[in-house]
Amino acid sequence: MSTTLSAPVISPERLAAAYSYASYRQLIDEALAQGRTTGPQQSPELTEYTTLNVQRMSRLDKTTRLLPELAAAVAGLRGYYIGLIITEGWCGDAAQLVPVLEAVAQASGGHLRTAYILRDDNLDVADEYLTNGSRSIPKLVVLRADTLTEVLHWGPRPAEAQTLILKLKAEGMAHDDFIRELHTWYAHDRTQATQRELLALVQRLA
Repeated sequence: MSTTLSAPVISPERLAAAYSYASYRQLIDEALAQGRTTGPQQSPELTEYTTLNVQRMSRLDKTTRLLPELAAAVAGLRGYYIGLIITEGWCGDAAQLVPVLEAVAQASGGHLRTAYILRDDNLDVADEYLTNGSRSIPKLVVLRADTLTEVLHWGPRPAEAQTLILKLKAEGMAHDDFIRELHTWYAHDRTQATQRELLALVQRLA
């Protein structure tokens, strides 16, 4: 989705305090070592989700291969952008998607760099990118590197996965069951839908 906002999405100072992918992963690992997850909401269930998410991210870090057309498109970018990613360690969608976002940025030759912020530490930013009134994450907000103004945003999941979730919720499926169905979808899709949607976004930046 594109935008007409002209004000900076985030201040340079807050951006400087954002996490790199490596430091975001380290933050999650350190939280788990303390028996917790990121953010103020804590529960054994969220910690368990976070443990699973680390496994998912580690697997995707190793297995994600960009579509040739996506790799070529992002490598061909001429402008400079920041991919601001709103996320949390307990979020299953984030675990399925942020390694792909990072792979795209790494293929850009420095024209797209990522910056990770935690949703619950940055609610003012998160609330600018609600999904049907919900603070669903992850959200990718592409900023111009010089002005920190928004070019476009995407998330919290590929359209096909979003349609699936809405369908299962409308059918009254229990939370744990539809989450299981969602991750099954991600496993079968193997990042392809995500990559196709990201290709469309990158083409709009060219």
